[in-house]
Amino acid sequence: MKLLGLSGSLRAVSTNTALLRAMQHEMPLGCRLDLHDQLGGLPIYNPDNEGERTPAAAARWNEAVCAADGLVISCPEYAHGIPGGLKNALDWLVSGPAAVGKPVMLVHASHRSLVSREALREVLRTMSFRIFAAPELEVPLLGKKLAEYATVLDDAKWRQAIANCLAGFVQFIRQD
Repeated sequence: MKLLGLSGSLRAVSTNTALLRAMQHEMPLGCRLDLHDQLGGLPIYNPDNEGERTPAAAARWNEAVCAADGLVISCPEYAHGIPGGLKNALDWLVSGPAAVGKPVMLVHASHRSLVSREALREVLRTMSFRIFAAPELEVPLLGKKLAEYATVLDDAKWRQAIANCLAGFVQFIRQD
């Protein structure tokens, strides 16, 4: 089973990306999590540029989503909203079948993203993603320095929480 991880943060040293990388090490047997790190390279969505005019980066993004069995999104909150890069990426999927019925799980590197979480869920529901409704994983990385990320993410408590969350999501996908 192939999952696609998306960080809503484009920062080089991102807590959201660090969380997704840690999740790669806790995947259930027979599953893998690939990180899609090209969201910043997508042009601004314009419906006039779909179909034959779809930019190559947008076509690759769409293909990656179609090829995945499910998505794992870790997203910060910017000004009480979804970061523009992630929203733009989702917009590139809006008029095709990639999102329809695609399982998606939200995970969080901060407790302070409550407003954007609901906004993101609304966008995902509107696009017909199938949202994993179990309690969302929230690992406290906010305010930590880069060297502290590994300390938190290597802690047995968090490794087990990550493994349990991923196992639940894989089971959710297999129910289809």
